[in-house]
Amino acid sequence: MRSVIMLAALATLATGGTALAHGPVRLKLELDQTLNATPDEVWAVIGKFDDMSWHPAVASTEMTADSPDAVTPDKSTRVLHLKADAGDPTITETLTKWQPDKRCYGYLIKEVDVKVVPVTNYAATLCVNDEAGKAKVVWKGGFYRGFPNNEPPADLNDDAAIKAVTGIYQGGLDALAEKFGNAD
Repeated sequence: MRSVIMLAALATLATGGTALAHGPVRLKLELDQTLNATPDEVWAVIGKFDDMSWHPAVASTEMTADSPDAVTPDKSTRVLHLKADAGDPTITETLTKWQPDKRCYGYLIKEVDVKVVPVTNYAATLCVNDEAGKAKVVWKGGFYRGFPNNEPPADLNDDAAIKAVTGIYQGGLDALAEKFGNAD
């Protein structure tokens, strides 16, 4: 009986400590924009993994030397050089899914300074769907905040991560709406 009570006490301590040690949860975001263009017209602009010049925050896209083929999942890596007043902030991304017949690709961030985008373990898809002949761009991702432990600083917390990714997605979608017109 004594050992049962001791085991119960240890189990209570163990689960109590686990509950207090809860870290960040995976965040998810999905934004979409219906454009006044056909899906193929929009895909011709955004469906090139080696060219993200359509996004207003991207100064240039560079394919790494180990990925000369821009459409090979898990082998194609791009470095996005961002427009900035100082330095050369970059985001390094790897293609994880390539489905041109569905006008869709997936990618993940391999390397980014959390001061540039306050996220970790980021993966996303960018797809162009057909909605009654119009292009519906759907950009969705999952990620963790930039600070992996409890009590993150304000610039690396959940709100900062969601705000940054929302800004990236919305900036791109707004640029596409400016180029093609908004069908909503």
